[in-house]
Amino acid sequence: MAPYLMRVARRGTTINNSALSHSARFIPGALPRGTPSTRADVSGLAPAPPLTATTPLSSAAARCAGRCFSSITSTGKRVGVIPVAATAAVVMGQLSNQSQSQQQQQVRNMASSSTPSSSGRRLNMNNINPHVKAAKYAVRGELAVKSEEYRAYLQGGMTDLPFSEVISANIGNPQQLDQKPITFFRQVLSLLENPVLLEKEDVLIEHLGYKKDVIERAKKLLKVVGSVGAYSASNGVPAIRQSIADFLEKRDGFPASQSDIYLSAGASSGVNTLLHVVCQDSNTGILVPIPQYPLYTASLAVLDAHCVEYHLDESKNWGTDLEIIKSSYEAAKAKGIDVRAIVIINPGNPTGASLSESDIRSVIEFARQERLVILADEVYQTNVFIGEFVSFKKVLRTLQKERPNDGFDQVELASLHSVSKGMVGECGHRGGYFELVNFDPDVQQEIYKFVSIMLCAPVIGQCLVDLMVNPPRPGEESYELYKKEYNAIYDGLKERATALHKAFEQMEGVECGSPQGSMYLFPTINLPEKAAEAAKKEGRTPDEFYCLRLLEATGVCVVPGSGFGQREGSLHFRTTFLAPGTEWVGSIVKFHREFMEKYR
Repeated sequence: MAPYLMRVARRGTTINNSALSHSARFIPGALPRGTPSTRADVSGLAPAPPLTATTPLSSAAARCAGRCFSSITSTGKRVGVIPVAATAAVVMGQLSNQSQSQQQQQVRNMASSSTPSSSGRRLNMNNINPHVKAAKYAVRGELAVKSEEYRAYLQGGMTDLPFSEVISANIGNPQQLDQKPITFFRQVLSLLENPVLLEKEDVLIEHLGYKKDVIERAKKLLKVVGSVGAYSASNGVPAIRQSIADFLEKRDGFPASQSDIYLSAGASSGVNTLLHVVCQDSNTGILVPIPQYPLYTASLAVLDAHCVEYHLDESKNWGTDLEIIKSSYEAAKAKGIDVRAIVIINPGNPTGASLSESDIRSVIEFARQERLVILADEVYQTNVFIGEFVSFKKVLRTLQKERPNDGFDQVELASLHSVSKGMVGECGHRGGYFELVNFDPDVQQEIYKFVSIMLCAPVIGQCLVDLMVNPPRPGEESYELYKKEYNAIYDGLKERATALHKAFEQMEGVECGSPQGSMYLFPTINLPEKAAEAAKKEGRTPDEFYCLRLLEATGVCVVPGSGFGQREGSLHFRTTFLAPGTEWVGSIVKFHREFMEKYR
């Protein structure tokens, strides 16, 4: 365990937290994330008309106008500082008079014309934490930034792009893509946020469509939390932890204790907590599946720990291959790395794979033999289209029961879940939890201390977790609507996943397994050599080049496979199937055909 955790006082210690924030947001033509400066050479742009109160700006640019500034350089020299909104007007004014191809080239020219910072500020890119700089997070990387630039451009009233909307297929953010919230959940939350509404129950029921069970559930939660504006216990409201324990017992058929459950600000916060405790020093290694959700590699980079990659088997629909895991483990051990844990994402992100019980048994057996902690990321457990979800907790407890003397009671398992995915899709409420199984009680005390440093997870998010694990039941007034909404979301996801998969089957050089679960597909793309050469000229990998051209032509934002890890020589991209409708799928097919013809 990380030794510095032992030195933190359990109570009474003041922790000063800091966070990096972007100083500005840009419209098309601004620098992509990761460039050394926010300065751009705009000397080639024609003068824009003076800004007035009626100058049309996108909402994103308007928000920046009062607070964000960008240094503008000409021939490498600083010539002044102007509001980003003014820069936006200059860029928009110029781009509106250019052809589409000229616009795209202008954007690329501006993105490559940055110069080193000469700021006199105390912090610069040479003296901040190098481990933060080393971390990469492609899901919200350059393409995501550029897609938001296009979105702002379109919202500003511009109509000269080859598409009329941006499809954010790069991130599992259901409600950004028009997935409707579950009515029961939002009605209960509204009463928790504004309890005075409970004084007018007749109005809620007769005029606003609230059911009696909604009101009763809100009262019950208010009784145990007091106020959603108050801190809870550091590991979460005890009554909510008990609801989770009841859910886990019903799901797995084995008892669960609320004392082993920790509420978190989404599963990502739980991963951060667990990795901080597991990673003792820079020699610690964690087995991570490749391809993987970049939260893990980024977090390990910040912790200066080793990401020990093990490749999933694409030929078996991205299943685990125990021999590959063993090989990666042994190679890391031979280098002197202290491999302590193995990460499993099931159902998979970015692959959509859903593991069989036999695969899970094999991983647990390996963890027992090598004394590895299992970190089971199970946030997509309700998103299963083929087969059924089987939890690591259920299989571990079953093995303990079947082989009581084989040491399975010493296998440490931490499993995570979240309100962000599934049919709930409440990413912004930041609710999640993790359960610890077979952990040393003293280590659990240190985990409690770590979560205490951040005080507690958002209490409104904790309440949403309670609703997720304890939804309306048959016979209750809200049940029929809840079930109708839940099934509609599930069926819609499955329909779009199937449509997207069929589209990939039509596309030359694209290979993709059947959608099994989660919210993603991760197809292989085989691109012509000329495309690889064009990518090299731009200093990009071929999959990055392909995804950027796709965004520029269609407005569909996906993530290159290199952002998740992939076998050398292979190319992929990850796409969600959350966007409503299937029309946008046709635009991908059309783009791919034209791309292949161009670079054949």
